[in-house]
Order: sequence, then C-alpha cells, then structure tokens
Amino acid sequence: MKKNKKFIIILIIFAPIAYWFLSQNDSSTLQEKETGFAVIDTSIVTKIFIADKKTNSVVLERTDKGWILNNKYNSNNRVVESLLGTMQRIKIKSPVSKVGRDNIVKRLASIGIKVEIYQDAYRINLFDKYKFFPYEKLAKVYYVGDVTPDNLGTYMLLEGAEHPYIVHIPGFRGFLTPRFSPIPDDWKSHKVFNHTLSDIASVAIEFGDNPEESFKVDISKSNGNYNLTRLNDNSKVVNYDTLKLLNFLTSFNDLRYESRLNNLMSLVRIDSIIQTPTLFEITLVDEDNDTTYLKAFKKRALPEEIKEEAYFQLIPDDRDRFYALMNDGEDFVLLQYYVFDKVVYPLSHYTH
Repeated sequence: MKKNKKFIIILIIFAPIAYWFLSQNDSSTLQEKETGFAVIDTSIVTKIFIADKKTNSVVLERTDKGWILNNKYNSNNRVVESLLGTMQRIKIKSPVSKVGRDNIVKRLASIGIKVEIYQDAYRINLFDKYKFFPYEKLAKVYYVGDVTPDNLGTYMLLEGAEHPYIVHIPGFRGFLTPRFSPIPDDWKSHKVFNHTLSDIASVAIEFGDNPEESFKVDISKSNGNYNLTRLNDNSKVVNYDTLKLLNFLTSFNDLRYESRLNNLMSLVRIDSIIQTPTLFEITLVDEDNDTTYLKAFKKRALPEEIKEEAYFQLIPDDRDRFYALMNDGEDFVLLQYYVFDKVVYPLSHYTH
C-alpha cells in the first residue's frame, strides 16, 4: 500500500515535467502551427463550432444520443460524418505564393469561415497509457476561404500562422468550403419521428376535415396494453384490430421529410399556406415525456401563387406531397405521402 502511495506521489510530481519535456522536443511543433489542419483521431472530437462573418453559426456537440445541433436539434449524422472525414483526410496541396499571400489573407479576414475543433484531452498523458485529469480542450482553430481558380483547392489559414495554404483531399475533385457550412439548416436531421415501440407513451392523430376519425393510443407500460380513444367524444374504443394498431405504432421508427422550405419560400407564402385548413396533426409523446408535434397542410398540384378564386378552386391537390410545420413551428417542410401514409389511416381502419 505504501509503495502504491509513493508511486502516485512521484507520478504527480514528475508527470507534468515529463509531459512538458516531450512536448518541447517534438520536432514537428513549429510545422504543426502552420500546416496542422488535419485531425488525426476524429473519435475524440467533442464539439465543432463554425461561424461566418455575418450572423450565421452552428455548434455541433457529440452526445450519447448522437450529434446535437445548437444544443437543440438532432443533426444529420451523414453530414457530420462527412465533415469529420474531411477534417481527417485534409492535406496540404501547396503554399500560397508570396505574390498572392497578402490578398488571400485579406480575403480570409473578410469572408473566411471560422472553425473551432474541441477534443477530449488529459492534463497528464504519458505515452497514451497513463491518463489523468480529463478535460475538453480547444485543439484547432482555422479559417476556411473560397475556391482556387482551378476549382480543385481551398484556401485555409491556421489561427496564429503567418502563411495561408491551399488544401485538398487527395482523389477528390472539388473544393471543401461547403462542408464547413455555418448555416444551421444544412446540419439538421431530416427525421421527423424516430421512435421504437418501447419508446412511445402515446400517439394522437387529429384529422382536420374528418374529426370523427381522430383517435389517440395510450400504451400501458405496466402490462403492455393499448388504450384506444376516439377524440371526437373521448369515448374508449373496445373492439379494434390489434395487429393493425401494432403495425401503426411500429411505423414511427424512421419517418423523414423531403426538404426544408424555410429559406426556399417567402414568409408571406408560408403564412398563407398555414392559414389554410389543417390536413392532420400528429402528437407523439415518448417515455421521457418529450413531445414531437407535426401539423400538416395540403399542397396544391399547381403553384399557390394563382390567387384568383375562380381558378384556385379548380387547382387539384398534390397526391404525392404535402406541407407541414415541425420543431415548435420553426421549420416548414415538404413531405411525401408515400412515407407517411402508413401512419395516417383513420380510426375506421382499425375498427373494421
């Protein structure tokens, strides 16, 4: 026991000295300050901050449930993995010429996208074997510029470095700036519902033009029973097809929207659509008492800009797609009936 205590005391005293000595004798330190854009181990990346010179910014944080955007939204994991892959595979293509250096630096200062990369680290780390005092550190900060004239490179500058560089990914023909988007919409997950049967506490569907077909399903966790209620008069439905209801409840595991329209349609047009009668509303409450709410609206087969009433009445509804509000009304999205038809059957579907 005494030997162990002596070892710990010696380790605490000499470990910081050893760490300083090893870091100071790293021959690549100076080069790393100028050209160290790549993140060798992306598995220890905990947070990524991206911002432009305007007001756009995103914070991507790794959690036990995946990457979270701006501490609020589920992120598109495929896009995040693409970014991490970019950070890992990025290479120096060439330094910027002395003639063009000043112009590139000025341009990076005016339009560059700032990227901060945070990682898990330890205040004492000996040979990656003995690790003590974990913390989150700011590992890299660099600025991403625009494309080179040949469209095959991207200008980048590490914070604190004197010289900008042209970087690329070997084998990839194109530039990398779009992968460092500071626009939150570019990172949001397209999933609307992503719940297994065991996650669901209740689901309610209300049909705007057919309220007598609206219903709610409550799942009793104690005995696994389903309680079906007719929302029109809050009466309990006793006779229903259990298999059909089970298929309904297991269909919420991966329902996605097609595209987000916030920045593709004018606010006036969106407002006019959400003032129309509701197609249906879905409210799902999970076992953690978190609520996912979707409010759907019909989409005309022809553009809604045709406002003359005589013509408007003749415009058919789109049979393939519909609109919806989600994320507490923050996002206006386009969805497909093909994806959602399996969860928008009326009550009579389960009772006949």
